[in-house]
Amino acid sequence: MSVKINGLAMAVIGLFFVLYILPLGVRPMVIPDEFRYAEIPREMLATGDFIVPHLDGLKYFEKPVFGYWVNALSMKIFGENRFAVRFPPALAAGLTALMVFMVVKKFLGFNAGILSSVGLLSCFQCFGIGVFNILDGIFSMFVTGAIVSSFFAYMENKHKKKIYFLALSGFFCGLAFLTKGFIAFALPVLVILPFLIWEGRLKDFFKYLWVPVAVAGLVVLPWGLKIYFREPDFWNYFFWTEHIKRFLSDHPQHQNPFYFFIPVILAGALPWTVLWGAAVSGIKKTGFGDPLIRFAGCWFLFPFIFFSASSGKLGTYILPCFPPLMILTAAGLLKEPESEKKFNTGVLILSGLVFICSILIFFSQIIGLPGLKVFGEHETWKWILAVAGLLLWSILLSSAVRTAIYRKKLILFCCAPLCFMFMVHFIMPDQVKARKSPGKFLRKHICQIKPDTLLVSDSSLVHAVCWVYKRNNVALLDSAGELSYGLNYNDSRLLTINKFNKLSKEKKIILIVNTKKYLKYKNKLSKPFIEDIDGKFVFAQWGGINRFESHCISNMLNRYTHFKSEKLSEKGIFRFLLMTRAMTGVK
Repeated sequence: MSVKINGLAMAVIGLFFVLYILPLGVRPMVIPDEFRYAEIPREMLATGDFIVPHLDGLKYFEKPVFGYWVNALSMKIFGENRFAVRFPPALAAGLTALMVFMVVKKFLGFNAGILSSVGLLSCFQCFGIGVFNILDGIFSMFVTGAIVSSFFAYMENKHKKKIYFLALSGFFCGLAFLTKGFIAFALPVLVILPFLIWEGRLKDFFKYLWVPVAVAGLVVLPWGLKIYFREPDFWNYFFWTEHIKRFLSDHPQHQNPFYFFIPVILAGALPWTVLWGAAVSGIKKTGFGDPLIRFAGCWFLFPFIFFSASSGKLGTYILPCFPPLMILTAAGLLKEPESEKKFNTGVLILSGLVFICSILIFFSQIIGLPGLKVFGEHETWKWILAVAGLLLWSILLSSAVRTAIYRKKLILFCCAPLCFMFMVHFIMPDQVKARKSPGKFLRKHICQIKPDTLLVSDSSLVHAVCWVYKRNNVALLDSAGELSYGLNYNDSRLLTINKFNKLSKEKKIILIVNTKKYLKYKNKLSKPFIEDIDGKFVFAQWGGINRFESHCISNMLNRYTHFKSEKLSEKGIFRFLLMTRAMTGVK
């Protein structure tokens, strides 16, 4: 029996590495989030300042520092690349699944632990966030650790172990706070307090509260004091602007209706959403007699209400609700194996939807259905892989319906989407890259960027410009965006159109912005020597070269674009650029 258990556990670990870790460096980074959370830690490593977060050399106080530290450590180990910046959230997804497995295995059994952890790793939203460089996955891991440790403490009868688990909960709370702020304290309380009231043990909350509070305070205090003495305004801005005003504002960022997270949960929990009917039947049959089931119910419900009540909402905010949701799903499915009718109905519906998606992709590419054709003419292999992955998914789901063994049904359902999920890393359409991934476009012009070149960008691209060119002094054109707070201390970096035109006559200046903004201001700007418009992004240069050099470079860029369309290798293009640079004498 132990061999089977170990083999199944190793299979889940292998699944995690294949889906989450190995392909991390395949996809290009996208704007703005991935470049933002890569550039801030890069500047920490470059400057040696690990206390005050900076973006583009400007003070950036939207979040505390621990998430940046984790990314900086990853870059120190793996280098400044795509794999390194995505490794921490991927590892966080794996550790979150491990913590869910540990608590479920302890109180509901090994099979429930495996199913809940596999379910968590294969949820669309958990997978999408786990392979994407944002801080929500790291934050959710620490919150999960705090809540799971609290439940272990509740179930523990020995006083010393209870104190240990409460201290561990406080430790995770402190790290969650250092990652994203005060919400790290609100979420565990929203779970634990209603649960203890339900259990009739409210006095335990106040009796032991001092333990996690004291430990969390010890975790936060060193950096909290250092940032206070370095930047006294940090706590004022972070508490009032980023928390109180944002939560209560009538016109917040990302304003969405109260029900916004309902479709997010329904879509984000796929493919497991279709099995909720069977899972609910299982929970109803046995009721909420198990403490972990009651705890998971509080863990999901009250944070969900809290997030829904907030004025500003993003789909990623709800991530801490997915661990309890998968615990309830796994427990319900394993408690009602006889409910094959509801299970089969859900699986058949999903199989049909997946099959329809494969057919739509196939015909949209063959016939060219308007609005549905997402892959270009030279991406045939991508859509063929997508169709093959979806068809395999649908076939395995159909097999799950036909088999009579309930355990085999669950295994086939878990395995069905894995091939397609792995392919997702490789089949990103070029049109998506053209809109959201400026890295290749920026690297095309890297030979024209010198240490003394004045770089100007906009708030949507500044993170990418800083990251690719390793700069932290990029000026902004016309609007500050999320860097408005930092520009209060250095407003000379914000250029008006008039100031930009004046500088363009005095020195070499390069403008890198999105095409929409460039076209908006083009008539107000003086004519550039070089203008390269590539889809959504624009590279324009004023000064520093004469008209002949400008003509040579323009020809070079045109030939580069031609060679790229002819699918010349990157190595061949690089050699051509070096040759052209030598011929023109332009550095």
